[in-house]
Amino acid sequence: MTTLTSAANPFALLLDPQTVLASIERSERLVRLHSRICRPLDKPLLPAGGKAQATKAFDREIDDDVSDDLN
Repeated sequence: MTTLTSAANPFALLLDPQTVLASIERSERLVRLHSRICRPLDKPLLPAGGKAQATKAFDREIDDDVSDDLN
């Protein structure tokens, strides 16, 4: 009877992790889920090092040329 009460109350499940794990293992819906590996999207787009420095220098040259053209 305690298992039924704790399974019906999600806050009681926080106090009993073994019941949660047992429920997960018995769940048919979770067994049918397809899993996939997701890669993080927050990786830097520009490589660090020499190429990044060269890109910044090129950007500065372009900005300087544009500001010279405006004056």
